[in-house]
Amino acid sequence: MPDGPATVLVVDDTPTKLYILSSWLRRSGHEVLQATGGVEALGKVRDLRPDLVVLDVRLPDMSGYEVCERIKADEATSSIPVIQISGAAITPADRTQGLERGADAYLAEPVEPDEFAATVEATLRYYRARQRAERMADRLATLTEVTLEMNSADTFEALLSTAVEGASRILGRRAGALAIPPDGRTRRFVVMPPSTVAVSRAVAPDLLLRIGAMSLGNAAGTQVFTAPADEWLKMMPDAGVDDGGSATAVFCRTKVGRPPVCLGVYAAPPLDPDETNILRQLGQALALTADALRAYAEEHAIALTLQRSLLPARIPDTPGLEISWRYQPAVDNIEVGGDFYEVLRLGDRVLLAIGDVQGHSLLAATVMAELRHALRASLLGPVDLGASMALLNNVLRCYHPRMTATVCLVLIDPATGEMEIANAGHIPPLLIGGETRYHGLGNLLLGVADETYRVDRLTLGEEESVLMFTDGLIEDRDKLLDESLEIVRSMAEASDEGLEPFCDRLIRQFGAREDDVALVAFCRTKAV
Repeated sequence: MPDGPATVLVVDDTPTKLYILSSWLRRSGHEVLQATGGVEALGKVRDLRPDLVVLDVRLPDMSGYEVCERIKADEATSSIPVIQISGAAITPADRTQGLERGADAYLAEPVEPDEFAATVEATLRYYRARQRAERMADRLATLTEVTLEMNSADTFEALLSTAVEGASRILGRRAGALAIPPDGRTRRFVVMPPSTVAVSRAVAPDLLLRIGAMSLGNAAGTQVFTAPADEWLKMMPDAGVDDGGSATAVFCRTKVGRPPVCLGVYAAPPLDPDETNILRQLGQALALTADALRAYAEEHAIALTLQRSLLPARIPDTPGLEISWRYQPAVDNIEVGGDFYEVLRLGDRVLLAIGDVQGHSLLAATVMAELRHALRASLLGPVDLGASMALLNNVLRCYHPRMTATVCLVLIDPATGEMEIANAGHIPPLLIGGETRYHGLGNLLLGVADETYRVDRLTLGEEESVLMFTDGLIEDRDKLLDESLEIVRSMAEASDEGLEPFCDRLIRQFGAREDDVALVAFCRTKAV
């Protein structure tokens, strides 16, 4: 409620007194409403919401005490101040009863004009200050909620939608926001009341630069500024700023050289100091959150690029085998992980490997790369899967004694289907065809103790397949591992599709993962 003249409801059944009190109020610049009974007064309070009620104690249909109680009992009108006035109920007991039943002030007639005016102004001053404080508290609480929601946003679209919807909700105005994600394409979202939902709008590539020229330019910092409608409409014809109006915006850049953000609202009527301060805080929160989200996106892209660089650049052609593979990084982790796969041609045979080094870190990725290189080196001479696995175990125990890893190696001759399997603590490969089943458990995982790794030998028939995957595919906090393993087995057993669509369906079945996923599937094709 702004300072200055107020709307006052005067309730009195005596025409002369009603006229006198109304005259004094109008002389002070207030707008006056009138009622001559309690029921009429309650109706006007409910419908018109005056800033103040001047209420006679003795009314024809009900007492002023009861009218006051009803005003204060209604949550919608309880904050409206009430001054009771009476020429009959003037004893201390009358005044006490009036104040106890909700009146904010009590005047006994005869009342001097100056005393009446001073009482009105003092009552209004107190309630206006209280309402400003309550309104500011509500706005600050909402500001905190919006800031938390902004910090939870995982995309720039969600961030800008949250910021602009929050600005509109707190300030009750049309609002818009602009920012530049890592892809360099400016995004713009707006809210146009009565709608409360942010929508994306087209935006010129240089719009933030043009807005910056009106405020900070290329400098770092935060600046709130107001510009007339014609300037905004030149840059954004659909800005929703009325001719003759204006818009107030906050332009923020956290550091020189970083992309800025802009958050603005329609400025009719002009923002008061409290509203301007809230807009500034929202703009600063948007800038900081945008920087954090941009940094996260960039770091995630770097981590993913690094991790992919440590995996095979291509899978070699393998006559007699159809091979499908997938690598899916964790959705909420910017660090590189230790999941890996490998496919190598060894003369007429093909080696397929899959593994998972403990942890999510640059160290895990480094150890993963070392194990891949050690595996390749072990295969330069005579191929012995047990010896290769023992070498990997020794490398881990010697050079990374606090690290562990799981690895599964499969060596197959596509022409005959003869296959060897060595497994160090990894999920057993799933044999698909005839009886779809997991191969037996292998030996101890790498990096724990000296171990002799056995090699199992079996034959893969034509059009039979093998699926190998890391635990990131199926591991869930709220589900037993055996349940997830059975889901994979059942899907494979019922599948009548090719490897590629099956691998896609498998990834979709388990959805976004908290851990990296590596997957290799191969099928022995029919001899031509």
